[in-house]
Amino acid sequence: METSKSLPPITRITKYTLIDEVQQRSFIVMFVICALSVFLVRGCYQGNYVVNGQSLDAATIVRTLSKATFHVIGAVVMVITALLSMRIFRRDRNEGMHSCILSKPIARWQYVMGKILGLLAISSLFMFILHSIVFLITCINLKVFMPGYLVASMLCSINLLFIIIAVLLLSLMMPDIAAFLSVLGVGVVGFVADGIAAASRSQIAQAMLQQSNGQPQSDITWWKIVYFFWPKLLGVQQLAYSLVESESNHGFGPIYPFINVLVYCLILGALLFKRFRNEEIV
Repeated sequence: METSKSLPPITRITKYTLIDEVQQRSFIVMFVICALSVFLVRGCYQGNYVVNGQSLDAATIVRTLSKATFHVIGAVVMVITALLSMRIFRRDRNEGMHSCILSKPIARWQYVMGKILGLLAISSLFMFILHSIVFLITCINLKVFMPGYLVASMLCSINLLFIIIAVLLLSLMMPDIAAFLSVLGVGVVGFVADGIAAASRSQIAQAMLQQSNGQPQSDITWWKIVYFFWPKLLGVQQLAYSLVESESNHGFGPIYPFINVLVYCLILGALLFKRFRNEEIV
């Protein structure tokens, strides 16, 4: 009964947040620019590519370009989501929405939950539309159907949830731009670390390390410990895209990145609710 009573306020705040963000001119401009940029990528699917004197077939072109576009869209939408999230609390406070909403029989956790769900809905829809454009381009131009592409897009929403919660939490403790840059730094460090780790696992890198040190590297180092517990945003995207690759027989593959980000969402979410509960509303 208590759960059913708490849903209407959360639903109303979610709807308000969704409509409010869509009506923002900055959001419309960002959406149009991103949609046009993705649409212009269609020219890459129509070109003829030759590697080592051999012409690449349509399937190879689609797989390579679609994978690159998938990750770029995911990264760009995460940045946009951080931009949208960093000013939510400040705008509501300046416009008096905090006092107006919380003066009604609405709990603070309901307000925060509604904001999180509203931002998650608009950012996930943003990303899904951009990925859908790529999906339609491959279907129309090259007659290649990748239904897993859209499923992978929805799975990447867990990354957006992490960004939203982290930025909202930090925006209560520091200036908005500092919160944005902090979360952006976490994402950039994670992406770079994953790239370095992938390169270090190659046979050439292993051979170079053994020759330079004269002995194999230790199995456990401080770098590996930090890397293991760092938010796996790129890992989630790679895990999601494994659904698209038809030749992959590993299903979801290692699910640790998804569990890693989910645990971060739960921990940061608990801290966000606790922090906002003690926040002074004026």
